[in-house]
Amino acid sequence: MNTLRKPLQAIAAVALAAALAACATHPTPLQGEFLPITPQQAGAGNHTGAMVRWGGQVIEVAPHADRTCFTVLSSPLDGQGRPLAADDGSSGRFLACRAGFYDPAVFTEGRSVTFTGRIDGNEDVRIGEYDYRMPRIAAEVVYLWPERDETRVIMHHPHPHPYYWHPYGWWWW
Repeated sequence: MNTLRKPLQAIAAVALAAALAACATHPTPLQGEFLPITPQQAGAGNHTGAMVRWGGQVIEVAPHADRTCFTVLSSPLDGQGRPLAADDGSSGRFLACRAGFYDPAVFTEGRSVTFTGRIDGNEDVRIGEYDYRMPRIAAEVVYLWPERDETRVIMHHPHPHPYYWHPYGWWWW
């Protein structure tokens, strides 16, 4: 009996792991194997040719004659590959360029976007008076996420009437 129990437990564990992995799937264009480094780490080292999946909020979009380049404030990605809401920190900035025209009126400042592609070097830019080394990727996928609506939760009054504690009782009203 024990010889049958161990294989069944192993099969159950594999099935559970597969079911949990299915809950956190990336959209099809964002799936694949990627080097788990941040743009900040990539700017400090030489990772040219590495395949990455990075995302964040659009800072600027610059269309050129043959390609469009995006300057992005990087943020960590959630289980689907979507950039998490901006917080007080950053994983750095990066530049992503892709052939074709991407309209700056659609890719507006602050929109969430995820890219996949190969690191093809660094750009030295100036931010204010600070010299900054920004990694650049040759983007294979540009994935613009739909805007999120803010949801506000309003608690209703827990009593049947706002004058529940009225001296005559709530039934008075």
